Amino acid sequence: MQNNQPAIGATPLGDGSTSFRVWAPRAHEVAVVLPQSDLAPLPLQSEANGYFSGTFAGVAAGTRYFYLLDATLKRPDPVSRYQPEGVDGPSQVVDLSTYQWMTPEWRGLPLEQFIIYELHVGTFTPEGTFDGVINRLDYLCELGITAVELMPVAQFPGQRNWGYDGTFPFAPQNSYGGPDGLRRLVDACHARGLAVILDVVYNHLGPEGNYLHAFGLYFTDRYQTPWGDAVNFDGPESDPVRQYFITNALYWIAEFQIDALRLDAVHGIYDFSARHILQELAETVHGFAADRGRQIYLIAESDLNDVRLIKPSDVGGFGLDAQWNDDFHHALRALLTNDRTGYYQDFGTFADLVKSYREGFVLDGAYSAYRKHRHGSSSADVPTSTLVVFSQNHDQVGNRMRGERLTAHLTPHQLLLAAAMVLLSPYIPLLFMGEEYAETAPFPYFVSHSDADLVAAVRAGRLEEFAAFTDQGTTPDPQAEATFLSAKLDPEQRHQGHQRSIFDCYRELIRLRKECPELTDLSRNRLELHADEAKQLLAVRRNAGINWILCLFNFSNQDCMVPPFLTNGTLRLLFDSTSRMPPGTEHTIYGTRPASYLSLPPYSCRVYRI
Repeated sequence: MQNNQPAIGATPLGDGSTSFRVWAPRAHEVAVVLPQSDLAPLPLQSEANGYFSGTFAGVAAGTRYFYLLDATLKRPDPVSRYQPEGVDGPSQVVDLSTYQWMTPEWRGLPLEQFIIYELHVGTFTPEGTFDGVINRLDYLCELGITAVELMPVAQFPGQRNWGYDGTFPFAPQNSYGGPDGLRRLVDACHARGLAVILDVVYNHLGPEGNYLHAFGLYFTDRYQTPWGDAVNFDGPESDPVRQYFITNALYWIAEFQIDALRLDAVHGIYDFSARHILQELAETVHGFAADRGRQIYLIAESDLNDVRLIKPSDVGGFGLDAQWNDDFHHALRALLTNDRTGYYQDFGTFADLVKSYREGFVLDGAYSAYRKHRHGSSSADVPTSTLVVFSQNHDQVGNRMRGERLTAHLTPHQLLLAAAMVLLSPYIPLLFMGEEYAETAPFPYFVSHSDADLVAAVRAGRLEEFAAFTDQGTTPDPQAEATFLSAKLDPEQRHQGHQRSIFDCYRELIRLRKECPELTDLSRNRLELHADEAKQLLAVRRNAGINWILCLFNFSNQDCMVPPFLTNGTLRLLFDSTSRMPPGTEHTIYGTRPASYLSLPPYSCRVYRI
């Protein structure tokens, strides 16, 4: 791994010895303790810059160890590659050089080709492991997915967690299969032509098992996040902290061949230095990708609607490759469900959805009633491939009181209309696991903390958050194993009734997106929109050379007559979300003769080749 800095963590040297290096400016002395050995603590030497290092013979891969700070405080390694006994146990030396990749020639996919499938390793399969995911990769290929996005896998407390409580950023979760299991999964994805996106959390660490405070100023009290102490990216002693997280990003990319990192909630990353940590991260990762001839991307999650994230650095941006567009989701959901609670109060009109389809952000400097101030910047001139859109994701499902999916609120026809809006959009589409067949299992918030006070606090926090929603029933207990088990997917549902039709439609929509040149070309200048507010009709014409496709979306509960000015002549049907007409059906429009006009069923989408 190239990083222009001495390696940190435990590095086996191949001769039976291991080199250790740790940043611990709060300690005067640091030693390595081997709990499975009778050896006395092995002292590290101070480098006089807050780092301590040393190399010891007879300490090979597989050895478990702690760091001993000032002869009194025993702690796991902040750069632990594996925590076989959990967050409170010893770290384990891992040899990163022994894995033989089946796909060493893999270089990645163009971002424009990403069709993302977000999944949670613990609930995606009965096994809840990396190997369990491997067993379902052929299913994802059958669906047509091109990129698998893993929710965070960094070591968290216990065996049940969304992953955002991780406390060892370099250690793949032990109950998922550890570092070897993650490598096998990435390798298996690449062998099938699937890119891999890893969700990483650089805005905070979880509360249980977070031992970094004992080593150095990793955190700051100058800023606050909703999830814990903010990371010290711009204060005293912040240089090693910045290097720690940049090294982490390169670690996943180099040692695990990850193709993209999804950066969680970057609005919780506070940095007022001249060179923002996200800009430094982007420049470092892109430089690494160029050196290796790989296609590697950084995708941000942010609620700021700030295009500076994805603008190039030479025009004042941070240079990230893409960001999630929550506005697309909010506009789509609010229109279909009539939900106006919370942040949905800023959305709900047909015009909002049209604007998001055309430009990306709805709130682009306009006043937000929810925030009570102007919010966002315009994304109308950024490449469409820099915005990720969705009708569901882990946040929008899981942060509801009961974690119910969109399936609980929409009819099958409305679900398919939402899917078509996402998959036929000029943006990067993301699906949340199970939505492709209208999975009925919820995705509630769940944890498995061992600290009784922390468990009580989490329970109380959830009850307080949803105190006004008593009409929806009881808030699931986040600590209960039953809450976690309720989120397990049942993919066999895709063979039943309307769920089979939904699955078939998802496959067909994805096939069209991948195979029709008019849909694979994401350029805005090849996109024409016609919106009829009164009819709730959106018509989208897209072309590739002389070929055109017409996508029609009816968001009303009535049949909708399509105006003849959109096209004349003969159209050939490619897709009908209601399955009333088979593909290949031709329809001829004769000038101004109403009897020949297209009629679109309620809550439906049709795609025609012109």
